Amino acid sequence: MEVILKTDIAGLGYKNDIVAVKPGYGRNYLIPQGFAVMASETNKKVLAENIKQAAHKAEKLKKDAEDLAAAIGDLTLEIAAKVGESGRIFGRVTNTQISDSLRAKGFEVDRKKITLNSEVKALGEYTATLDLHKEVKHQVKFNVVAE
Repeated sequence: MEVILKTDIAGLGYKNDIVAVKPGYGRNYLIPQGFAVMASETNKKVLAENIKQAAHKAEKLKKDAEDLAAAIGDLTLEIAAKVGESGRIFGRVTNTQISDSLRAKGFEVDRKKITLNSEVKALGEYTATLDLHKEVKHQVKFNVVAE
């Protein structure tokens, strides 16, 4: 079953993508929740027209994402965490803490657009991926230090 996504859905696709999903997932979840519509010929024509009209706006969004990635550059963040005797931290570092650290440096990145490449449970240097746009991904390094 093919559907046209109305919003970005992690692991499936981005807004206005035509994706193939299992019929039950499309009929019982995506369409009733308003996340997608059926990919009929009429809806495909409407989508093509909307994409054509929104091309300029989409180009501006991509340029803004590229500018943000360039501004962040190879910035290394410092994230403080409480540490036990063995060097392991209490709890773990989450994408919310990385988002807050970026906000403190003057960069506004939503926590939902940050993916950690590995679980952060000890001191050291790690990398996170920022999903700024569907064509713009950026790696940011961060150090976990003792409080």
